[in-house]
Amino acid sequence: MVDRKALVCNRIRKIEGSFAWISHRFLRSGFFTSLTHHELLLYLFLVLVADRQGLSYYHYDKICSLLCLPLDEYIVARNQLIDKDLVAFDGTFFQVLSLPRTPVIQSTKLLQNREDMETSDPATIEQILSRQFNRDHES
Repeated sequence: MVDRKALVCNRIRKIEGSFAWISHRFLRSGFFTSLTHHELLLYLFLVLVADRQGLSYYHYDKICSLLCLPLDEYIVARNQLIDKDLVAFDGTFFQVLSLPRTPVIQSTKLLQNREDMETSDPATIEQILSRQFNRDHES
């Protein structure tokens, strides 16, 4: 039998004025391991700032600043959380949703050639757009 006494009795956590919580099922059912580190960072942030209905009113620029995420990485993480059915987004507000029955595990397609890189790799796409944008401004 494991003795379950607190290690520091005068520092036991209490819920005081915040609605932030994450179900233990998030870890137990594989949701935690189904997320990339940027997805996990954004999800945890949204959980922490959400109201009792799961709504968050933070604007993307504030989120990027607080999380030290470049805009393109934020967009990828946001879209993946939506695709994985963990959050809803209407263009202004987020809602952290109740956990779906099972985590959405997305298979990773290996990038094997230049075409794959140009259509699926965010860094390559950003380079292409930057080059094009610079050409358009030089003309």
